[in-house]
Amino acid sequence: MAVLEGLEPRGVLHWFEELCRIPHGSGNTKAISDYLVRFARDRGLAVRQDEWNNVVIKKPASAGYEAAAPVLLQGHMDMVCEKEADCKKDMAAEGLELAVEGDTVYAKGTTLGGDDGIAVAMILALLESGALPHPALEAVLTVDEETGMIGAAAIDLSDLRGRLLINLDSEVEGVFTAGCAGGATAVIDIPVKREPFTGESLSITVSGLAGGHSGIEINRGRANAVVLLGRVLDAVGRATPMRLYSVSGGSKDNAIPVSACATLVMENRGRAAAACRRMEEVFRREYAVADGAITVSAQSGQDIGVPMDADTTRRALTLLQCAPNGVQEMSREVEGLVQTSLNLGILTTSADSVRASFCVRSNINSQKEMLLRRLELLSAVLWGTFSISGDYPAWEYSADSPLRRLMAEVFAEQCGHAPTVEVIHAGVECGLLTDKLSGLDCVSIGPDLMEIHTPRERMHIASVQRTWALLTETLRRLR
Repeated sequence: MAVLEGLEPRGVLHWFEELCRIPHGSGNTKAISDYLVRFARDRGLAVRQDEWNNVVIKKPASAGYEAAAPVLLQGHMDMVCEKEADCKKDMAAEGLELAVEGDTVYAKGTTLGGDDGIAVAMILALLESGALPHPALEAVLTVDEETGMIGAAAIDLSDLRGRLLINLDSEVEGVFTAGCAGGATAVIDIPVKREPFTGESLSITVSGLAGGHSGIEINRGRANAVVLLGRVLDAVGRATPMRLYSVSGGSKDNAIPVSACATLVMENRGRAAAACRRMEEVFRREYAVADGAITVSAQSGQDIGVPMDADTTRRALTLLQCAPNGVQEMSREVEGLVQTSLNLGILTTSADSVRASFCVRSNINSQKEMLLRRLELLSAVLWGTFSISGDYPAWEYSADSPLRRLMAEVFAEQCGHAPTVEVIHAGVECGLLTDKLSGLDCVSIGPDLMEIHTPRERMHIASVQRTWALLTETLRRLR
């Protein structure tokens, strides 16, 4: 017997449970993609599947809606696969084990994949139904959103006629997302030359930072360990002659680094250690409210080999001291929104290179390009090489959105209060889709999903009901 049988909305939760039977982690979407193709063909719906496993399904308008503009419905079919330490499930080969607790659905021992399985389930319920009135529907079901929006970047939408898009990938009911940041990963490589230098070796570590998401938490005043390391090394270099051997910190370009370290050779250990102590005091005073547990430690190191020469050391320190980082500009349209930022997320050293990787974000495409250009110019001055990857456009906020206005009206009637409209400083697929379809009017909605991407993930059933009611009534009025 199905776990969700009898729960409302029946069609939606039926298809959600069916999808949960199919393994569909990011990078493992062929089976679920093929399932969606079979679903469409079994119902005589036009469908296409591309080489990436993205699927587009089209359904004609209901009677009386033939003259209405088509509507795009969009969600991604992949999920983040995480499980509890003692869970034996092979998420690459086995489906999820669903359970109900109170008014929530969860998966035993694993993530639930409500992000974004509930979107796909709602879309299938609409495509299946013969009773719900709607304009022509164009369902866009993408892959690998969780690993860089790969499907949305690759999909061809040139055959779609709709310019109204309802994205179903939000996780808070009553919040209408109306814009998002564009982004890119920028990498600066500084060439390294090495030569002997007489002195003592020293290891310096900056640690104890809070860290966080480089989009959502970039405005919370938290320190970046790599940036602080640059300040410490500058202070040490002013206290005693020294040469760097290596610098490192961070593990993901979209996460604020919580620690960073350097190994170096210097002439006077006492002065270097004193400089480290002073900088720890400085940091704890500067970040007392947002990041008050910063530690700067200095320890004698082992034989570390040949350090960088004086010029390479200077250029590496210049990179760490002069590269922009953090919030660059706040929005003038949306109160409290970070408009443009970047995060020096990963710092590594090899035998012949110091590499710095930045996550660049902006809700205005031109400002993202401006920041990328600044980094490119800095790289050139330091005799480095510069590269960009994972570039995706912003979904720029529009004050005038007829679709958002209609959906807000429906929401207020159903719930008794207005929705919250927000623009986020992170990426969603709408940015890529609006770049592909000129004039696209988008709104992103979704039911309450708690603790996504963890085995504690829960989906609120009553919230799914209300979101389904909002979606179906919106389509009914788009005549």
